[in-house]
Amino acid sequence: MERKPSVSADEGSVFSTVRNLWSYMWPENRLDLRVRVVLAVAALLASKVATTFIPFAYKGIIDSLDGSGPDGALLFGLAVPVVLVIAYVLGNVIDSGFQQLRDALFASVGQHAVRKLALRTFRHMHRLSLRFHLQRRTGGLSRVIERGTKGIETIVRFAMLNIAPTIVEFVVVAIIFVWLFGVTYLGVLLVTIWAYLYFTIKASNWRISIRRDMNESDTDANGKAIDSLLNYETVKYFANEHMEAERFDGAMAGYERSAIRIWTSLGVLNFGQAVIFYGGFLAISIMSILGVMDGTLTLGDFVLLNTFLMQIYRPLNMIGFVYRELRQGLTDIEEMFRLLEQDPEIEDRPGATPLAVTGPVIRFEDVSFHYDPERPILKSVSFEVPAGRTVAIVGPTGAGKSTISRLLFRFYDVTGGRITIDGQDLRDVTQESLRSAIGMVPQDTVLFNDTIGYNIEYGRPGASVEAVREAARMAQVGPFIEALPHGYDTQVGERGLKLSGGEKQRVAIARTILKAPSILILDEATSALDTKTERDIQAALDEVSRNRTTVVIAHRLSTVVNADEILVLRDGHVAERGSHAELLAQDGLYAQMWNRQREATEAEEIFARTHEDPDGFVKRGTPAAE
Repeated sequence: MERKPSVSADEGSVFSTVRNLWSYMWPENRLDLRVRVVLAVAALLASKVATTFIPFAYKGIIDSLDGSGPDGALLFGLAVPVVLVIAYVLGNVIDSGFQQLRDALFASVGQHAVRKLALRTFRHMHRLSLRFHLQRRTGGLSRVIERGTKGIETIVRFAMLNIAPTIVEFVVVAIIFVWLFGVTYLGVLLVTIWAYLYFTIKASNWRISIRRDMNESDTDANGKAIDSLLNYETVKYFANEHMEAERFDGAMAGYERSAIRIWTSLGVLNFGQAVIFYGGFLAISIMSILGVMDGTLTLGDFVLLNTFLMQIYRPLNMIGFVYRELRQGLTDIEEMFRLLEQDPEIEDRPGATPLAVTGPVIRFEDVSFHYDPERPILKSVSFEVPAGRTVAIVGPTGAGKSTISRLLFRFYDVTGGRITIDGQDLRDVTQESLRSAIGMVPQDTVLFNDTIGYNIEYGRPGASVEAVREAARMAQVGPFIEALPHGYDTQVGERGLKLSGGEKQRVAIARTILKAPSILILDEATSALDTKTERDIQAALDEVSRNRTTVVIAHRLSTVVNADEILVLRDGHVAERGSHAELLAQDGLYAQMWNRQREATEAEEIFARTHEDPDGFVKRGTPAAE
């Protein structure tokens, strides 16, 4: 059965949602914020008290000026109306002052709620599986979180500071109406309020589907924009700027249509509210005029009624506004809470212990795995990587090589068999301790948009400057960095695009050296590089892997000739295994791959020699130069 979401914008869920958000409005272990909430509510109630007395001061002014007030008032000439005017002004000032104090007191509560929920969401995003992130657009995800955090602030503020005090104000005004004017006036007032709220709720619920459509269009447009900008070079390679603009404009067109419907529906809602309220206002005004004419009411009473009505309109309109904002806020946060309710695919088992590294020895024991049950990737794979030794895994594209590294990092759990490190099943140890013990140099190195120093230090946050420089030296990138104008403070750009492929790879190696892991995984770390750069980086990789348990996943066989053992994967099985020399002697799949790559390398070297001039530059007019 599908689980009901804890936060939904559907009808009837507002109060249950506010209940679920209560911990953010009344945070534990934060007495200072709870005190601020109490003081904010007290300031709001004080504002409501001042608001209640303002109409009486206004009535007194009118009655004292037309002579229908108390007889003693006339003895003081202008003193009474002047005093009442001062009281009227002070009442409004006090009302405004307490409202501003309320907002100031509650600001830190609201922002704390936003921060805590944003942090919770951010952490949860990192807990979700690789499968989840491969299926989502980063741009759309960031938009969902952005809208959700703003929606939380709206809900927390309005729920705490508007709904309950406004209900209190309605009750006070109802008592005054019965006391001063009778049940008939109260009846008209209640019918007006009921019709107003009923219409507001129904119209606001109708607008929810429009808001959802607008959010979906906004998410889609933002996702397309981020995706296009992240692939800026690819767009330029194919001169597809126009196509990208059309895709983005198509998404924005959907947003435009929804936004127009939102504003149009808001106009209908506001107009309907005005018609209902002023209809009630007209009925009560006519009743009070008749009362003044037959002498049962004074002119001040007429003004008092109208002042109360206009004063009620403000909280009544606020209730309508609050309901609309709550609905809109719920629509904005429901998708974010849907993300928070997404269960991580990989979680630590209850009682999981930290990985205890003694060797380390890696064992794959009859391991099977599939992303899709209809397409198995690994089929009963077994092998061992002894402590301090290097095992290489090679094979055709799609054989399952990179899947092995993802299983070692436990981005996925095996669907059959088990993987152990020093006899400990990876599913029985904490993910944090497992990943802390493994270092990775991937094929596609993506750097943070920060400095070179930051990207190297990322391997061990808080490492000393000397340690960072030593790691760079061991990765053979130290002299290059120091020759830059800003040295280790050089910005690398989005995904490290200001650096060449070889430079990025060396930074990644330095980062891994600084981490000093017990286990090293080299996942096709040089396959995207030219032959010379590959040889330079291979020397750095040999330095890193010395005396470490190392798994090398390779496409270029020249990088694995010195491995202690080479496994050849084909169709998810270990087809061949042995040293480089032993596999060549078998004259099987590995030997065929080796011969093809050797021929290609020799052809590349011959071409390079025959098309270079004495200074080492490629001759103009040759295919390579072109």
